[in-house]
Amino acid sequence: MLDIFELQTTAVNPTLITIIYTVVLAFLLSTLIAFTYEKTFRGLSYSRSYLQALVLSAIVASTVMQAIGDSLASGLGMLGALAIIRFRTSLKEPRDIIFMFACLAAGIACGVNGYDIAVVGTLGFCVIAFVLHYSPFGQESYFDGMLRFNSEEDPEGKAMLDHVLKDHCKLFALITLRDMAQGKRLDYAYHVKLKKGKNKADLVNALNSIKSISGVSLLLQETTIDI
Repeated sequence: MLDIFELQTTAVNPTLITIIYTVVLAFLLSTLIAFTYEKTFRGLSYSRSYLQALVLSAIVASTVMQAIGDSLASGLGMLGALAIIRFRTSLKEPRDIIFMFACLAAGIACGVNGYDIAVVGTLGFCVIAFVLHYSPFGQESYFDGMLRFNSEEDPEGKAMLDHVLKDHCKLFALITLRDMAQGKRLDYAYHVKLKKGKNKADLVNALNSIKSISGVSLLLQETTIDI
């Protein structure tokens, strides 16, 4: 019977059973991380190739670490060989980078025969990822969204606009003001945070009721979806 603790020693020349066990464990742990990423992903769609890259990266990392072993010369040679490869794929989301690092860490830990570290670290990472996903941590936003419209240079319309914004918005801040129609109209963009109990449709209808305002659009950011 295979004793896991017998595999916990670092060897220059690992046995075949140790190599197989390391690769299989790296695959299982990286699959768990990829599953966690899929279930905690917030957005419109995720990349299937990225999920597969998560799993494969752990296997590559564990293989590289086993190939290096305790040899300094092998480590320097591997470092030089990897320096030739140019990775041009950019990850825009910091969360995607963290999940990639988690898979690499699991693979490296398996590759150096630190199986207990790999298992405990991966389980802890996945549990905390689920806790953060279902908790309200980080969901509070200072503004709810962006309000855009264009208006004539009319003092009466400007006064009505201020009244509507103060009545419907808890906070509002002008972020851009652009000239249109050679100064006859101005394009406004506001960051807004609606008051409790106020409906976004009511705000849009109130702005549309002002004759000098047209082209009203309100883009709200949902706290559960990242676009």
